[in-house]
Amino acid sequence: MRRLFDAARPGAVAPQRIVMLPAAFAEPEDFLREGFVAAVRERRLDIDLVFAGLELEHVSDRSMLEWLRIDLIQPARARGCAVWVGGISLGAYLALCLAARHGGELAGLCLFAPYLGSRIVANEVERAGLASWSAGELDPDDEERRVWRFVQSLRAGELTVHLGLGREDRFAPRHRLMAAALAPSDVDMVPGGHDWPTWRTLWGRFLDRRFAPADR
Repeated sequence: MRRLFDAARPGAVAPQRIVMLPAAFAEPEDFLREGFVAAVRERRLDIDLVFAGLELEHVSDRSMLEWLRIDLIQPARARGCAVWVGGISLGAYLALCLAARHGGELAGLCLFAPYLGSRIVANEVERAGLASWSAGELDPDDEERRVWRFVQSLRAGELTVHLGLGREDRFAPRHRLMAAALAPSDVDMVPGGHDWPTWRTLWGRFLDRRFAPADR
């Protein structure tokens, strides 16, 4: 699977690394075109960046998750990097799937407008209320309920999560359901829809909130 790497300092390993996964049908190059690298470099942040591509056949059989862990996360951790994994829409969903299995290996999650599964499961969670909902005994292939069960666990605060939302996003009701599992300071809502202008804004705000010096 393809990936683009941008180093903070050529020939050196930065102490922090962010791995970002795109929305469905988007490409790693879209992050460059939309200024994600430029935003980090303009802020002079000592962060290495990885933008990975999505092959939908590897998403459906979940082999993407092991590739991310074995090829991108574990080698970075072995070199001393604290690794954030994030994504947009489907990419954010995959980041959640990964964290549900291996959250202890991550420094944090950066999720913009995450896809949160089918309306059937989301409605089930909403009717019960997130705190009261039970996933029951999970089938090995039931990724959606596994993700929602993981979202429930975020109340404990064991993993740092940054959730970025567009107020007019077509999936906003599901995003707000997830937001209820987080501290208000971990949720960033801005005007906008399910589109790159909104995600660009959220990216800059994420960098400023999580990584920029306090005196910026």
